[in-house]
Amino acid sequence: MSLHAHLPRLYVPAQEIPVAEHGASCPLSPEQARYLGTVLRKTAGDLVRVFNAEAGEWLATLDGVRKDKGSLTLTELLRPPLQAMPSLILAFAPLKRDATDLVVRMGTELGVTHFMPVITERTNTHRVNLDRLQAIATEATEQCERLDIPHVAEPVPLMQCLGAWPEGSRLFAAIERGQERAVSSPLTFRSARAGDGLLIGPEGGLSDAECKTLLSRPCIAPVSLGPLILRADTAVAAGLALMGDGLRSVQD
Repeated sequence: MSLHAHLPRLYVPAQEIPVAEHGASCPLSPEQARYLGTVLRKTAGDLVRVFNAEAGEWLATLDGVRKDKGSLTLTELLRPPLQAMPSLILAFAPLKRDATDLVVRMGTELGVTHFMPVITERTNTHRVNLDRLQAIATEATEQCERLDIPHVAEPVPLMQCLGAWPEGSRLFAAIERGQERAVSSPLTFRSARAGDGLLIGPEGGLSDAECKTLLSRPCIAPVSLGPLILRADTAVAAGLALMGDGLRSVQD
């Protein structure tokens, strides 16, 4: 596929490619048509890449594009459909707009399959534009060569998130320094398994009451991200990188 790495890469929903085979046609969304025709100046016969988890990734020929309309014809399978990607949940307190955008972008690149915004005592914004965040996740997926688009859920209170946490799955919680020593946990990020999650609090950190509640829950694995105080978005990147290493160790 390296021969085609320079080509535009677009996500096309599975329902738009009901039968993924050589010669199959799929429509472009108005945004994709404008991007290819107006921004990139592509014309009929030019090549692009299209993908989704069910169809895999295909080389496709642009049939034509005009204003906000266009279509493609599949010509060559570049990557087969996705075998189930390990589920990785990120529960995070929404941050100011740019920082939340960055969390979703980095999380997508680092393998998050489900984003779960949670409202904590010190969360500094309770408003989340789900359409915007889902679009950012899609764009990041196109750029980082993933086949599946992560899901961004509606924000819920932290306690509701804990109450609905799947039985048998662990939630690795980055507890404030000192608090994580309140209990002895034999688990580290290296023990992460598919279906586990990571909890990162707001910039002001989780409250003492929230930490106490977390440490009383059997699903919680308190972990430390090191001796330094990290920004919330930096903590997300650090925690996900460590969890990803644990998930890969299981697959190897």
